[in-house]
Amino acid sequence: MAEENIFQEKQQSQSPSKKEKNTGMAIVAYILFFVPLLTESKNDPFVKYHVKQGLVLFIGWIVIAIIDIIFPSQLLIISRLFSLCLFVLLIIGIINALKGEQKPLPVIGKLGEQIKF
Repeated sequence: MAEENIFQEKQQSQSPSKKEKNTGMAIVAYILFFVPLLTESKNDPFVKYHVKQGLVLFIGWIVIAIIDIIFPSQLLIISRLFSLCLFVLLIIGIINALKGEQKPLPVIGKLGEQIKF
């Protein structure tokens, strides 16, 4: 009986650390989306969801950079505004990951859900 209690306590103490690790990897997915794909977290559906959301944000920043190169001065204010919007979405995604939620980001979140890998 005492052995069962010790075993249950060990399982309970190990569970939160795994959740924290996955939450950490989900946060990293917004900063460098490919890093969680290089770890064992790549099989976790929670982390994968946030990797996809982070990938959509990364693609958005690439598009803005290309627009800045093609039209350096004409669309400067608009591209800065879009960059600010993407930064706000990044913060929202990190907050969702911290809460343990899988909520799509506003406006671009549905694109992330369509990515398959």
